[in-house]
Amino acid sequence: MVEEKTGNETLVDPKVEDLLLQAQELVPIALDKARTVTGFSSRWRVIISRLEKIPTCLSDLSSHPCFSKHTLCKEQLQAVLGTLKEAIELAIVCTEEKQKGKLKMQSDLDSLSAKIDLSLKDCGLLMKTGVLGEVTQPLSSSIQDLETFSVRESLARLQIGHLESKRRALEQLVEVMKDDEKAVITALGRTNVASLVQLLTATSPSVRENAVTVICSLAESGGCENWLVSENALPPLIRLLESGSPVAKEKAVISLQRMSISSETSRSIVGHGGVSPLIEICKTGDSVSQAASASTLKNISAVPEVRQSLAEEGIVKVMINILSCGILLGSKEYAAECLQNLTCSNEALRRSVISENGIQTLLAYLDGPLPQESGVAAIRNLVGSVSVETHFKIIPSLVHVLKSGSTGAQQAAASTICRVATSNETKRMIGESGCIPLLIRMLEAKASGAREVAAQAIASLVTVPRNCREVKRDEKSVTSLVMLLEPSPSNSAKKYAVSGLAALCSSRKCKKLMVSYGAVGYLKKLSELEVPGSKKLLERIEKGKVRSFFSRK
Repeated sequence: MVEEKTGNETLVDPKVEDLLLQAQELVPIALDKARTVTGFSSRWRVIISRLEKIPTCLSDLSSHPCFSKHTLCKEQLQAVLGTLKEAIELAIVCTEEKQKGKLKMQSDLDSLSAKIDLSLKDCGLLMKTGVLGEVTQPLSSSIQDLETFSVRESLARLQIGHLESKRRALEQLVEVMKDDEKAVITALGRTNVASLVQLLTATSPSVRENAVTVICSLAESGGCENWLVSENALPPLIRLLESGSPVAKEKAVISLQRMSISSETSRSIVGHGGVSPLIEICKTGDSVSQAASASTLKNISAVPEVRQSLAEEGIVKVMINILSCGILLGSKEYAAECLQNLTCSNEALRRSVISENGIQTLLAYLDGPLPQESGVAAIRNLVGSVSVETHFKIIPSLVHVLKSGSTGAQQAAASTICRVATSNETKRMIGESGCIPLLIRMLEAKASGAREVAAQAIASLVTVPRNCREVKRDEKSVTSLVMLLEPSPSNSAKKYAVSGLAALCSSRKCKKLMVSYGAVGYLKKLSELEVPGSKKLLERIEKGKVRSFFSRK
C-alpha cells in the first residue's frame, strides 16, 4: 500500500492486488451471511445466485496481463468490495430482524441486486471489449500519446460504472473535442457508440446534452451513421427534439439532418414519429435549428412513399412560410428543394402548394440571391396544374433565370418553358419576352441536358412564325442545331435539332448553312437510325441542292 500524509490524516491508496485479496475473502462471508437469512427468501435467492458468479468474474479479471497497470481495474474492485460489504450488512439486518420497514428492505435488496448485476456486467465489458488493452498507459510519455490514452480511458469509462462516473467521463470527452475533435472520433468504436446512445435517455439533462453533443460530431464526421442507426439512436434523438434543452435540440436535429441522407433512415424517422417535432422546430426554432430541421425534412421528402405522411403533418404550409421568411438563407434553399420533391409526382400535393400561394412565393424566391434551380424545378412541376394566365406570370421569372442563373437553373428554366409553351398565345409571349437568344446560347452549353432542353424549347417555339423569324436571324442558331445532329446514342438532343432545323428549312440562307456545316452527312446517318423527321429534312435539303445546281447552269 502507498501512504500519503495530508495535515493530520493519512490517506491509504491500496494496491490493486490488495483489493483483489479483500474481495476474494469477502465473497464467502457474504454468501454465508446471505444463506442464513430466512425472510425475503425470493430476493435473497437471486442475490445469492449473483454473488456466486463473482469469484469467476474476479478470476477472469485478475488473469488479464494488464490487470495491475491502470485505474479501471482498481475502481472496479473497489465497486465490488462496496457491494459485498453492503450485502453482508443487509444480511445481518435481515437475520436480526432490525429492518425499519418491509418496503424499505425490499427496495434496498433490489438495489443491491442491481449493483451486483452492474459489477458483473462491467467486469465482463472490461474483458470482452478489449478495453483493458486499449487504456493501458503508454510507454511513451509524449503529449500526443498521453492525450490518446486519456481519450481511450474516458471512452472506456462510458461503458462501466455508475451514472456519475459516466457523467465525468463524458464531460472530459466534450472538453477534449473542443480542441481536438478528430482524436475522439478516431478512437471511437461501436461499443462506445452504444454507450453514448444509452446516455441519451439519462435522467440528468447535462448528461443527455453532452451525449448528443458527441453524437452530433459523430454524425457530422460521416463515418458512424450506420452504427448510430443500428444502435437505435433515432428514438432518443427524436425525443430530444420534443423535450431537450435548446442545445440538445440543436445537436439532435443536426444529427438527424446528417443521418436522413439515407432513404432507409428517413423512413425510420417517419416511423418513429419524427416529422411532427421537426415541423415544430421549423416553426419555432432558432436559426440553426430551423435550417437543420428544414434540411432533414427535405431529405425525408425525397422518399416518395412518405410524402403523404409529410403532407398530413402540414409540411406544405410550413415550407412555403420558410421560403418566404426563413431566418437563414440556407433554410429557404432547403424549403425550395423540399417543395420540388413534394410536387414531382403527386397531384394532390401540387394543388396543396398552389392553394397555399406557393407559385407566387416561389417566383419571389427566384428574384432573390439564392440558388434558383430547385425553385424553378418546383415551378416546372406545378405549371401543368395552373391556368394559362398563371403561365404568363411565370415567364418573366424564367427569362431572369436564363439570363443570370447557374447552368442547372437555366436547364430547369428551359425545361419549364417547354411545359408552359402549350399554346400559340403562350409561345408568342415567350418569344416577345426575350427568351429565344438565351435559348440559342444554351445550345452550346457544356452539359448535354442543357443542350437538349434548349433544343426542345426552340423546336416548340419555332412553330409560331414570329419566333421562327427570330431564330433565323440569329447567326448561331443553324450552326448550333446542326452540331446537335451528331448521331451518337448519348446525344439525346438530335431529335429536337431535327425538328428545329425543319422549321428553318424554308429559308434558302439557312439551308445553305445547314449544307456547309455538314447537315447532309449527319441526316443520312440519322435516317438509317430512323430518327423521326430526319429523312424528310434530308430530302428537302437535297432537293434544294439540286434546284440550286440547275439554276446555276
